[in-house]
Amino acid sequence: MPLALFALALGAFGIGTTEFIIAGLLPDLAADFGTSIPTAGLLVSGYAMGVVVGAPLVTAAGARLPRKTMLVGLMVLFIAAHVLSALAPSYGALMTGRIVASFAHGAYIGIGSVVAADLVRPERRASAIALMFMGLSLSNVLGVPFGTFLGQNFGWRVAFWTVAVIGVAALAGIVALVPAGARPTTGLRHELAAFRRGQVWLALAMTALGWAPLLAVVTYVAPLLTEVAGYSADAVPFVMVLLGLGMLVGGPIGGRYADRALMPTLYALLAAITVVAVVLLLAAGDQVAVVVVLTLYGIVASAVIPPLQSRVLEQAVAAQALASAANVAAFNLGNAMGPFLAGLAISAGFGYTSPMWVAALLGVSGLAVALLSGVLDRRRPAAEPEHTAACVAAS
Repeated sequence: MPLALFALALGAFGIGTTEFIIAGLLPDLAADFGTSIPTAGLLVSGYAMGVVVGAPLVTAAGARLPRKTMLVGLMVLFIAAHVLSALAPSYGALMTGRIVASFAHGAYIGIGSVVAADLVRPERRASAIALMFMGLSLSNVLGVPFGTFLGQNFGWRVAFWTVAVIGVAALAGIVALVPAGARPTTGLRHELAAFRRGQVWLALAMTALGWAPLLAVVTYVAPLLTEVAGYSADAVPFVMVLLGLGMLVGGPIGGRYADRALMPTLYALLAAITVVAVVLLLAAGDQVAVVVVLTLYGIVASAVIPPLQSRVLEQAVAAQALASAANVAAFNLGNAMGPFLAGLAISAGFGYTSPMWVAALLGVSGLAVALLSGVLDRRRPAAEPEHTAACVAAS
C-alpha cells in the first residue's frame, strides 16, 4: 500500500480521537466552566451535528480545488480548531472550536476516502479505504484512552494540545506523501449531479441503517454489562477495549472481501449484524459469552464500513467527493439514530437488552435497502453504461 495511505490514516486517527475524547473529560470540563455535565455533553452532540452539516457544505465550497489542496487546508483548519479549544477561555469558545473541528472532520474523511481509492488499482479500492478508516478504529483503542488519561491527569487542555500535535504530524505526512497529481474535484455542478441518482440515496440509506446498530448497542453497553451480565463498573473499560480491538480487525476484512465482490459482501455483513445482535441478546446474561459476542459484534460492524463507502463511490461515478462527504454525514446520522431509538426502547420499559432488538431491526432495514439496490442494479437499462461513461468523461 502507498505510504500516502498511512498519512491519511494518521489524520483519521486524530479525527477519531477528538470525536470521542470529550466523553471522558466531561466532569473536568463542567467543573472548569461552571456548567452541568448535561450542558458539557452538548459538546458531543454539537460536534456530531457539525459533521452532518459541515461535511457536504465544506466539500461543496472547495469543489474546484485539487484534492490534495483540500486535504491540506482541512488539516490546517483541524489544527487551528484544537489550538482554539486548548486555549478556550469559556464554554462558548470551546464549543466554537469543537464545531470548527467537526467541519474539518466530515470533509476530510469524505475527500480522504476518494484520494485513498485513487491511490491504488481499482481492485484494491475497498482495502485502501479500509486502511484509511483503520485510523478511526485505532483511535478508539489507543487515542481516546490515552487522551482521556492525559486530560484527567494533566488537565483537559493538554488533551487538546496532544490532538493538535497529531494534526501537525498528519499535515506533514499529507504534504510530503500525497501526490500532487491527485485529481481535483469536478466542480459543484457535477458533484451535485450525483444526487440525481436514486442509487446514491440508497447507498446513503444503507450507511445510516448499517452503522446505527453498532451505536445502538455500544451507547448502552455499560448498563448491559453491569445490570444484565453482572459485571462491576471497573470491568467496563476492559470490555470496551476488546470491542475496539474487534473493530480494528473488522475493517481490513471488510475491505478485502468488498474488493472481491462488493454487493454480496454488503448483503452478508448486514445480515451478520442482525444475527449477531440477536445472539448478543441471548448471551447477555452470561459474562463470558457477552464479552465474546460483543467483540464479534465490533468485528462485523466495522467490517461494513469499507463496502458502504465503496458503494457510494461506485454509484457517484465522477462526482465522488461530495457524495463521499454526504456518506460521512450518513454515518453520523447513524450515530444519532441508533442511540436515540435504543434510548426510546429503554425508556418504554423494555430493559437494557432492548437495544439489541433495535439493532437487529435496523440491520434488517439496512439489508432490505441493500437488496433493493441490488435488484435495481440488475434491472439497469442498457443506456446506463453510456451515462457512466459520460460522467467519467466529464471528470
